[in-house]
Amino acid sequence: MTDLDLQTPWTQFRYAVADVEGNGQRPPDLVELAIVLIDDGVIKDPLTWLVKPARPITSLARRIHGISNEQVASAPTAADQAGEIRTVFDDTVFVAHNAHVDLNVLGRELPGFRPVRVIDTLTLARRLLPGRPSYKLGALAEEFRLAADMPAGLRPHRTAYDALVCARLLAHLAATPGSQPPPLAILLPDAKSTSCEGTTDDTAQTLF
Repeated sequence: MTDLDLQTPWTQFRYAVADVEGNGQRPPDLVELAIVLIDDGVIKDPLTWLVKPARPITSLARRIHGISNEQVASAPTAADQAGEIRTVFDDTVFVAHNAHVDLNVLGRELPGFRPVRVIDTLTLARRLLPGRPSYKLGALAEEFRLAADMPAGLRPHRTAYDALVCARLLAHLAATPGSQPPPLAILLPDAKSTSCEGTTDDTAQTLF
């Protein structure tokens, strides 16, 4: 995707909307990953992986996402699942809310992982929806009812839920400028950027 035509409607590209949960250590180890693919503008069902971290899950992290050390004790490591995960990300635009957090974790767990194109929905929401008191994923999900009709069993702070909400946010933002799907340039805050830098104000809550 190095030669994107930024005037092409956003629906013509594939997106991998990702969310990670960590073990609360510093730096965090991955314990769960979800990826929601968007093909032709259609949001797919979440793909999820439990990951056995190198270090234990802290009590604070466990209280937030609910994943226990016992649940991941028999899970494959990130290295064991790296090939499968990388295949899902192939030929996609990487999407996440406060994306530098997810990229930092995945970069450590999947050495050499560096998406060609990144969309940070936190940055994008600030650009397209100015004046909000908060741009956290939960606040935007509540404002735009992005969590309506969620599949049974999904809940906030688990990766499948958060990635699916983020995917719905991307679709909502894509429709914001007008009734027709905008070109990809609208979705990329800096069309020349190939990575995402972190922000310091009103960043999305993380376990890291």
